[in-house]
Amino acid sequence: MTTQYDLVVLGGGPGGFDAAVEAAAAGLKTALVEAAELGGTCLNRGCIPTKLWLGATSAIEELAAQSKARVASGEVRVDFAALQAKKDRHVAATRKAMAARLAQLGVDLHAGRGRLADSASIEVAGTDGTRTIGFKNLLVATGSRPACFPGLTPDGVRVLDSTGFLALPAMPQSLIVVGGGFIGLEMAQAAHRLGAKITIVDALPRIAGPEDREVSRALEAAFRRMGWELRLGVQVTSVTTQGDSAVLTMQTSAESAGEELAAECALVAVGRRPNSADLGLESLGVELSGPGSVRTNEYLEAAPGVYAVGDVNGRTLLAHAASHQAHYVVQRLLGKGGKAPYDSGPVPSILYGNPEVLRVGLMADEAKAGGESVLVSRAQLIQNPIAQAHAATQGFVKCVWRQGRLVGVTAVGADVSRMAVSAALLVRAGWTREDAAGFMFPHPTLDESLKAAMLADKEAA
Repeated sequence: MTTQYDLVVLGGGPGGFDAAVEAAAAGLKTALVEAAELGGTCLNRGCIPTKLWLGATSAIEELAAQSKARVASGEVRVDFAALQAKKDRHVAATRKAMAARLAQLGVDLHAGRGRLADSASIEVAGTDGTRTIGFKNLLVATGSRPACFPGLTPDGVRVLDSTGFLALPAMPQSLIVVGGGFIGLEMAQAAHRLGAKITIVDALPRIAGPEDREVSRALEAAFRRMGWELRLGVQVTSVTTQGDSAVLTMQTSAESAGEELAAECALVAVGRRPNSADLGLESLGVELSGPGSVRTNEYLEAAPGVYAVGDVNGRTLLAHAASHQAHYVVQRLLGKGGKAPYDSGPVPSILYGNPEVLRVGLMADEAKAGGESVLVSRAQLIQNPIAQAHAATQGFVKCVWRQGRLVGVTAVGADVSRMAVSAALLVRAGWTREDAAGFMFPHPTLDESLKAAMLADKEAA
């Protein structure tokens, strides 16, 4: 007999898990289907392991900064094997707690790969056989996986994707990172702190390509000061394991025969692709776009009664965006969301490490695309007492204004992620300069740099 559910969720990452918990707590009979581990990429092979690495090594960067200021000296040694063991324990304990939460709320957890059997049921292929479950509503939250291109396929030996890199038993002494986006830059920063010589290679002419150009310049300057080699605007033709090395071949010009770089390991971090294949969604009229993103309407609906949230819909590949979208869908199913279309509001985006990058709302170029007059104002972190105290004064906060209201904040520098919530609230509320002037910002804090940027003289973007 087929068990019927009000909601079946495909995928147990941040979006899928949060949706199942909220739906079950509200009284909906809910099932969660997960082919691998609860927590998805974020917990098991992405955000959380990377932050554990960065957190454990942050003292290395802090001591280096104070040493340059000639007020401290010494050495910080990280036991990488112990760090990996801590990471594995943390991830396992979190998965256990997630499973307990699902059980407490009465969510049926089906371990196995789910695929549509027909318009109202899912076949789940698990280690104990195949079973069928019925649904009134379906939420697809299957996430994404590391992307690769011809010639750049990780082999799991010396050429690794982010999953393989986070599972290393020892940090290599030299590392080539293919891709100058947030994933590659965060992992490269952790590797640098642990002693690896870093080379970044990217086809784009600047790192962090989607970010403000001033941010890219600041990052490039910071990483070059650390001794990184940046090879930008070049085409990588292959990355292969050759003996005890990863060897990268790149085409620097149409006339060149190809230049080779070698390192102990190479990390391929060229983006991610949605996990949408072989789910049977096409049978319901679901359309895929681009690299396989599930196309959704303004209500996050892919077909009648079928919703898609998180990386798989291609809107915003961030864990907190997936959870935010999941909340909207569940509220809609409960009849509490009204008829308003989904509105993400200003989405905070953060590159962690040192320097960090924070972006909320619109960048100047995005704001100008609307055809209206756009102004910007800035404050340098060197003026901030907290930045001075930590000997980390490189960087800035940049505000974007349209019609006298704040529509975007970008910041780069040490610990600028601390301003994420403040910046998001101010952008969401559309603060004016007068709002900032009349609000009491605590002293001393990094948030004072946000205030200083809002009160600074404005100029045309």
